[in-house]
Amino acid sequence: MVSWRERRSWRWRCERRHGPAHGRARAERRVTPVEVTRGAGPVVLGMPHTGTYVPGDIWDRLNDRGRALTDTDWHIHQLYDGLLDDVTVVRATFHRYVVDANRDPQGHSLYPGRNTTGLVPMTDFDGRAIWRTPPDDAEIAARRDAWHAPYHAALEAELARLRDTHGVAVLYDCHSIRSEIPYLFEGTLADFNIGTNDGATCAREIAATAEDVCTAATDYTTTVNGRFKGGWTTRHYGRPTAGLHAIQMELAQATYMRECPPWTYLPARAEAVRAPLGCLLGRLDALARAGQGLSSPALGRHDRGQPS
Repeated sequence: MVSWRERRSWRWRCERRHGPAHGRARAERRVTPVEVTRGAGPVVLGMPHTGTYVPGDIWDRLNDRGRALTDTDWHIHQLYDGLLDDVTVVRATFHRYVVDANRDPQGHSLYPGRNTTGLVPMTDFDGRAIWRTPPDDAEIAARRDAWHAPYHAALEAELARLRDTHGVAVLYDCHSIRSEIPYLFEGTLADFNIGTNDGATCAREIAATAEDVCTAATDYTTTVNGRFKGGWTTRHYGRPTAGLHAIQMELAQATYMRECPPWTYLPARAEAVRAPLGCLLGRLDALARAGQGLSSPALGRHDRGQPS
């Protein structure tokens, strides 16, 4: 249980790290919306939610709850580092409260009828307001153009580059979330949550490989196309008949870190979950390099684990 003093200490450290003066100083250094590490292999790791940068003018408008940056995909870039040689990584530097790089740029809901967050979230994952002064439509559009669009331009360019080289490219979109969030889902989330939009975004072999590797890791639980079917990124880029395959992995954060401030990375726990993740990435890489049987969507593959 985290005490009030520990939470206050975390908020203070977070504000010192990401507050207005810090944000403006970084803005003067022209913080780029996206970092790209280029590899020659056919797999791209997308990381839309690991960034913590918030420009100073936006930071000023967040309330204390927003400034906690609670909904970050903490440490995901560290968790996946070194798991696959010659992989390309496309990582957003900005926080999802600036604009969410995994949402439809037109603001359409990915999960109609369910609680969720939008292109620029108005609440956190617990349904609580994060803004002192919420952005209006014009500001949301400006943020989309300044941050969301460059991230996806880079991601699209890397996928096109690798498809031109290999004939196919595989986007593996890396995510994590707290395992218990009543506002978003009931009960406890599975450890591995594989999303292919009900099989539409990748070949059968890719979907089957992801499911087989994860379910073989018997220390963990797995769900396919449950609560998380794949965000806008997976759905937008996953066009198997065009040689572009996309899959989302939403990890329960309990598999590698503490799910409370200060969001501590747990090396021993992380090393354990890196084993099946590395195995999965290696097998996806091999499938893409072989280039066989990757033209048909995975429609009809049965889900396992918790229902959506």
